[in-house]
Amino acid sequence: MPKVSEEYFENKKKLIIDATYNVCLKKPVGMVTMMDVIEETGLSQGGIYRFYKNLDEILSDMITRMRVDYNFIDSMEGVLKNLDASFEEVTYKICDILAEIMEDHLLDIQKINFDLTVLAINEPERAAAIIKGAEGRGNFEYLATVMMPILVEACKRDKLKPVAKPKDILKYISASYTGIEMNCILSACYGNGMANVDCKPRELFKVLAKTIILLFGGNVK
Repeated sequence: MPKVSEEYFENKKKLIIDATYNVCLKKPVGMVTMMDVIEETGLSQGGIYRFYKNLDEILSDMITRMRVDYNFIDSMEGVLKNLDASFEEVTYKICDILAEIMEDHLLDIQKINFDLTVLAINEPERAAAIIKGAEGRGNFEYLATVMMPILVEACKRDKLKPVAKPKDILKYISASYTGIEMNCILSACYGNGMANVDCKPRELFKVLAKTIILLFGGNVK
């Protein structure tokens, strides 16, 4: 490849990532092809391979950028560092943040994240390699490692009595979040949510917050 400036190189990669992102908004990530990306960029086939070896490398870089654009870690840390807040207040605020970020990105980043989850089910090795190639920390990696210890500590401080083991409650929270995400995205992006359920993130997360509080032995409003 002819020698080019770093700025030129990065601008071309940004063009390719932007094009891939746009394609992923139009069709499921698992169905996206390199030809789709090439057509979206307007580059030649040889031109795009000057910057990326394959589609999965592009997807890894796309995820890296999404982790910057779709980041609620700072907001979460502000909540979790408020040691004066009750267990109930912390739980409601966490769910409020999750609902807000889902509403804001339901038709774009959230949709792509859901598609990546489907890809992980159908092609686990490929999906694992794509995620491994991405840089930065994902929001839900953060939640899994940070949120539960904070909730458990708040539970002890407020002298609550969980109805199940905290690790089992965490599994429930994870499954519930996935269910909310799936139905909201299917409804918003594909017009095929759960029958007779009005899939609004904020309302569903309010219910989840109350459920978490009750599972930990707290009081709901």
